[in-house]
Amino acid sequence: MVVDDEEDIRESVKTLLEANSYKVILAKNGDDCLKKIAKGKPDLILMDIMMPGTPVREVVEKITGTKIAYFSVVKTTEAEMEKLMKKNVVSFIQKPFDINELLAKVKELTGN
Repeated sequence: MVVDDEEDIRESVKTLLEANSYKVILAKNGDDCLKKIAKGKPDLILMDIMMPGTPVREVVEKITGTKIAYFSVVKTTEAEMEKLMKKNVVSFIQKPFDINELLAKVKELTGN
């Protein structure tokens, strides 16, 4: 699942992942994400760390049993990462991202 308030990011990541045989669900914000995972849990959620609406930290606390990797525009320090790491937050992906690095990270985190 790709959760980002920027449509171009959602669509770009979806196109890239689908071209590499991943099934992708899109969500435009945290609330949309929660509605969609209620219908079925994805293997991995790639989530923008800063979105309007319900704070991402609150959304993440409601998600169980699914790995989450944050998309972050700002450089995140080790101390900030530790503070943001919740039980299922497993990685940070810096925006803008390198396509090959994104694919490698998704493969690593999903095992596919």
